[in-house]
Amino acid sequence: MTLEEKIGQMVQIDRSVANAKVMKTSFIGSVLSGGGSEPLPKATAEDWVNMINEFQKGALESRLGIPMIYGIDAVHGHNNVYNATIFPHNVGLGCTRDPDLAQRIGAATALEVRATGIPYVFAPCIAVCRDPRWGRCYESYSEDAKIVQEMTEIISGLQGSIPPNSRKGFPYVGGKTKVAACAKHFVGDGGTAKGVNENNTLIDWHGLLSIHMPAYSDSIIKGVSTVMVSYSSWNGAKMHANRDLVTVFLKNTLKFKGFVISDWQGIDRITAPPDSNYTYSVQASIEAGVDMVMVPYKYDEFIQDLTLLVKSNVIPMERIDDAVERILLVKFTMGLFENPLADTSLVNELGSQEHRDLAREAVRKSLVLLKNGKNESTPLLPLSKKVPKILVAGSHADNLGYQCGGWTIKWQGFSGNSDTRGTTILSAIKSTVDPSTEVVFRDNPDNEFVKSNNFEYAVVVVGEPPYAETAGDSTALTMMESGPNVINNVCGTVKCVVVIISGRPIVIEPYVSTIDALVAAWLPGTEGQGVTDVLFGDYGFTGKLARTWFKSVDQLPMNVGDPHYDPLYPFGFGLTTESVKDLVARSTSAAIGVRACIFTIMVTLFISLYLTG
Repeated sequence: MTLEEKIGQMVQIDRSVANAKVMKTSFIGSVLSGGGSEPLPKATAEDWVNMINEFQKGALESRLGIPMIYGIDAVHGHNNVYNATIFPHNVGLGCTRDPDLAQRIGAATALEVRATGIPYVFAPCIAVCRDPRWGRCYESYSEDAKIVQEMTEIISGLQGSIPPNSRKGFPYVGGKTKVAACAKHFVGDGGTAKGVNENNTLIDWHGLLSIHMPAYSDSIIKGVSTVMVSYSSWNGAKMHANRDLVTVFLKNTLKFKGFVISDWQGIDRITAPPDSNYTYSVQASIEAGVDMVMVPYKYDEFIQDLTLLVKSNVIPMERIDDAVERILLVKFTMGLFENPLADTSLVNELGSQEHRDLAREAVRKSLVLLKNGKNESTPLLPLSKKVPKILVAGSHADNLGYQCGGWTIKWQGFSGNSDTRGTTILSAIKSTVDPSTEVVFRDNPDNEFVKSNNFEYAVVVVGEPPYAETAGDSTALTMMESGPNVINNVCGTVKCVVVIISGRPIVIEPYVSTIDALVAAWLPGTEGQGVTDVLFGDYGFTGKLARTWFKSVDQLPMNVGDPHYDPLYPFGFGLTTESVKDLVARSTSAAIGVRACIFTIMVTLFISLYLTG
């Protein structure tokens, strides 16, 4: 390979600047779709396949015909794509404590991604979020390293289970229905000061190893193909320029043999205005051990600078060779050389009913019941399906975009019900209750309206708007403005269950006393029926908090084990309920038992009277 061909393999560009000619003449190794970057609005699986094959044909026409690898964020299902199944975000999945569920979600996601011709996903995020003020907290399974470690089983679903005789640290992708995964963001991104995105993680070596590193070790054991570097710093050192962690520890100590990829324009953050020095940033990142660089738009500048650095002997050819060998190893492992072009054989997997049923299961298992009744003797849940009239209220009851959160169709998510296909909580309620039950929906009802109607109970669905990354950083952690007003107007006037749709714990303590039942539903995705499955007792509540629910933001950061630990709801908390079916079965069994006991007493008494004459 020539130097130009090698450096081309190290480049990943966005689809918006890619075409067959660019792929051929610049020897581009990879293309990606950033958040919301799609072939056309509401593109079909076939549209995606056709676009990707066009890029691939350009790559194959280059001198060596090395296939490119197409990557996309698929952090809770195939989230960029219209009609895909959107699973709960990781913050909810962590509450299931169910690695097998994570594995099955990974397998379903891989099928939907492959349905669109894509072989590579930037998932899972294995950050350990230690402060809910972080705008990416919903991408984290837990504040607890052990739970995050266990949930890396999603990699086995995405890539396939690694064979017993595989070499440690080598990438593994098990066939055309699987995808290359990416453990991210290496390392410590969930521990930044005050939860500020891309900020500095202040922690000693022992803390880094015990809290933020274990999931990476497990991911490598599971054969993860790639690792993405974090925007953040560790004790002042930018991760994209941290050779001690990327090369010495990740590659040499943990024996990771796949390739290391930068985050979106990640190397640009190494130097900042007014002292920006892009050439130095290129040098520092490559020397640190970054193999593939996500330079979505200005790839020519990167190629020119890296070429100059190598020709000037600033960066040794051995470092370039190491990067390219790792990239080609993943491509060979995936079978891209044998089967570089995508086909449409899996298009029916996109948004399939089987996957939606799995997402619905994930929703009901992720819900956490925080309160059920003003006291233990008067539980509100499960709700009755057959009553004269109920109220459904709140900004999040009939908004699929709010339900899915960020990283859904667009980078920052969306509002409304038209951007993809799914079931809102309101729609799910209407299809769950008895046909004779009148369901009245008001986004923000006033107190007089609530008083003047004879509602049996109310379901109030409120929470956060969608957001991603820095846009989600928050020092207040409050729900959307109308939320408190709806709770105050409804709860206390009529029996109410409040369902919180959020990417993290938010301020709820001031309202708890007026609420009859409280449910943390996190960001459940497209299958709102999973919420009603549990509210109405078709299934019981089983979820347990994977993060601490604070009383006040003044307590933050606060994690289980801290000396000042004084939560509203502690890590691991979650009330359980039985399904209506189980309750009926238990009641019937108890009734049979009582009747049998009475019969036995009567027989015994009769025999006694008979014997005594």
